[in-house]
Amino acid sequence: MTVFCFRLFTLAFAVSLFLSALLLQGCTSQLAMPDWQLSAKSASDRFVTAYLTGNTRVEELEFTKAREALSSTGRPDALARLELLRCATRVASLVLEPCAGFELLRADASAADQVYADYLAGRVTGQHVALLPSAQQRLVSAAPTAQASVMQAMDDPLSRLVSAGVLLRTSQASPAALAKAVETASAQGWRRPLLAWLGVQALRAEQAGDMVEAKRLRRRMEIAAP
Repeated sequence: MTVFCFRLFTLAFAVSLFLSALLLQGCTSQLAMPDWQLSAKSASDRFVTAYLTGNTRVEELEFTKAREALSSTGRPDALARLELLRCATRVASLVLEPCAGFELLRADASAADQVYADYLAGRVTGQHVALLPSAQQRLVSAAPTAQASVMQAMDDPLSRLVSAGVLLRTSQASPAALAKAVETASAQGWRRPLLAWLGVQALRAEQAGDMVEAKRLRRRMEIAAP
């Protein structure tokens, strides 16, 4: 049990692993976890799903619950990780705005979380790459022709979409990477990122003069729209 939980803590940023890491220390024994840990985990699960499926009201409610549960510990690093997870859902959905909530807590975040925030912003450089999870290290180092394959190898669909968002943010997203992002969002039924990625594909098709393909993609968007 202890070995398994240690792996959950250290293999970061695939969403189930990321959320397990939010529990911080409950995996070190088989004793019942405190209420705050259970509340933070369940609310985090729900706010991620709500955001990706397009339910903003529920997302805001559950994020507030998760934040309140973590606040009871007085741990700013825990709050920073929660804010980072929230920003990851935005990048996955191509809402490429500053991660303001995390930045307010950056000074108390772990070095790995600080580097992951820089990864989300598209500005990881040099020696800091080594602090990223191994899958993200491979993506940052991959040639454009290999990026879609690196994304495909990521087991977690949210990590896959986040990586695609980082590639788009840094003007490195290939058509294959876009297609993989659309495929991932569609398979999960995640309406918000699906619409965003289909929109990028449609825009590129229009810019290339392929109006047949652009219209096909716009039809998909009409079906997926709430």
